[in-house]
Amino acid sequence: MRKTRRGFVRSICRTLSVFTFDQLVRGIPLGVQFVNVAREAGLRAKTIFGSEHKNKFLLETTGCGAAFFDYDNDGWLDIFLVNGTRFETKFPKGAEPTNRLYKNNRDGTFTDLTAKAGLLRTGWGQGVCVGDYDNDGHDELFVTYWGDCALYRNKGDGTFTDVAVRAGVTTRTTTGLKRWNTGCAFVDYDRDGHLDLFVANYIDFDPKTTPLPESGPCLYKGLMVACGPPGLQGGKNILFHNNGDGTFTDVSEKSGILKTPGTYGLGVLTADFDNDGWPDIYVANDSTSSALYKNNRDGTFTDVAIEAGAAYSPDGKPQAGMGIAAIDYDCDGYLDVVKTNFAGDATSLYRNLGNMTFDDQTFQAGLGRNTRFLSWGVGFLDFDNDGWPDILICNGHVYPEVGETDVESGYRERKELYRNLGNGKFADVSMDAGPGILEKVPGRGCAFGDFDNDGDVDVLVNCINDVPQLLRCDQTGKTNWLKVKTVGVKSNRSGIGARVICTSGAGHRQMDEVRSGGSYISQNDLRVHFGLGKASRADLEIRWPSGVVDRLTGVAANQVITVIEGKGLPS
Repeated sequence: MRKTRRGFVRSICRTLSVFTFDQLVRGIPLGVQFVNVAREAGLRAKTIFGSEHKNKFLLETTGCGAAFFDYDNDGWLDIFLVNGTRFETKFPKGAEPTNRLYKNNRDGTFTDLTAKAGLLRTGWGQGVCVGDYDNDGHDELFVTYWGDCALYRNKGDGTFTDVAVRAGVTTRTTTGLKRWNTGCAFVDYDRDGHLDLFVANYIDFDPKTTPLPESGPCLYKGLMVACGPPGLQGGKNILFHNNGDGTFTDVSEKSGILKTPGTYGLGVLTADFDNDGWPDIYVANDSTSSALYKNNRDGTFTDVAIEAGAAYSPDGKPQAGMGIAAIDYDCDGYLDVVKTNFAGDATSLYRNLGNMTFDDQTFQAGLGRNTRFLSWGVGFLDFDNDGWPDILICNGHVYPEVGETDVESGYRERKELYRNLGNGKFADVSMDAGPGILEKVPGRGCAFGDFDNDGDVDVLVNCINDVPQLLRCDQTGKTNWLKVKTVGVKSNRSGIGARVICTSGAGHRQMDEVRSGGSYISQNDLRVHFGLGKASRADLEIRWPSGVVDRLTGVAANQVITVIEGKGLPS
């Protein structure tokens, strides 16, 4: 049915608009349902973040990130959820909100091991990213805060130790002002085999001097709301170089990271956009131009977002960027970008033309029809495993004051799911994708990964002042898949930055990279996932940051494989 449907859509794509595509797919079974199984799985702790009904400060609106990562190396994805706090509330001792680590029990349930793992902390948590910065075979957690960040070193025995101060990555300013750290990513920008660290910053926030809603007054469609970010001082992004001895050096100024017209940084994305083998860095900025740091291959970066065509909307206006993701959605050999934006604007889709230039395909591809949502987390995921990456967007309004009124779509919003039609266009299939997509929540960070190892991609959502969602992807179609876990030897141990090319069927060629960070201040599964459709085997090529290339032919479908740099598959 899927093959027939896709062939039918392609056969008339030159004469019908994208709106007709959406009409065509309605009534045809999608073959996939997303179901929220968080409560049954044991994810029941509420994420606390600011006041539930009226906010004084912008800090109370941004919410927290989420992570899928295998902290104990048992082959099953565990969960880490960042948590926040409140200005007015004094929580009883022992009842303070805290981050949560959930161990995967391999039966669809999770156990809260936060205290045992040494990860209890209360504060204004923001984002999270994962990487093995000390190359000991155990992935670490970096958690951003308004205030001192945390670098949790994985000791390999189920426990973590915060080494941020010793490592030099607490990120407090020289004047003592708390930084508002947001998105982050481990990235080996100089390809020396040690993971460096990039941290985005939003605004220089001090509650003692920040204007209150009534001071302006600060209004949103007649409602008095928290002020900013326009009019407030933007923060400065940070790049830390890994010294290889467990410490980092701030090279933000020397590397050129501070030389950018953009500020108010939120989502962070690392990817080799110009196919030169060196990772570049994209930052989704709020209320201004986005930043695209091109890696100059000499330890420095240049912000080329404006000339690359990836800084503004199609009509040249700054946008309120939130989350960001990359993949080669049209399978032409270049990594493309999707970026979420504020209500009243559409999610941006930038097609990579090569040579570090992009073409905004938002409206041509079919993403421009929805402007009523305020979007945060986002990811490319091949939900039906047909070999063409689809898009899922997590939504929720920024101001609780809008409530359930007719302003925009209310505070709680459903998600959006777009199916890749394989011809550069996407169809909105949200209404047919199950209760997990349609349930309205104040969503923020979301992460993508196969928590039950059944071959499809599930979604973890961190909601503001609500319990999280765990959206299990249930398929009825019989399509094949392949997952690749990378283990670096000359390259960093996590294999972050490795490019994986998958060729299946009649020469269908997909490509993605192992990536830290992404979405909206969240962390996806480090294993690279490919849908294979009906193909039962695939050829793989892994291009490592060190320059080593591994090639595997005729790899059987429907399995997770581990590739060791320079050795291929372990015997």
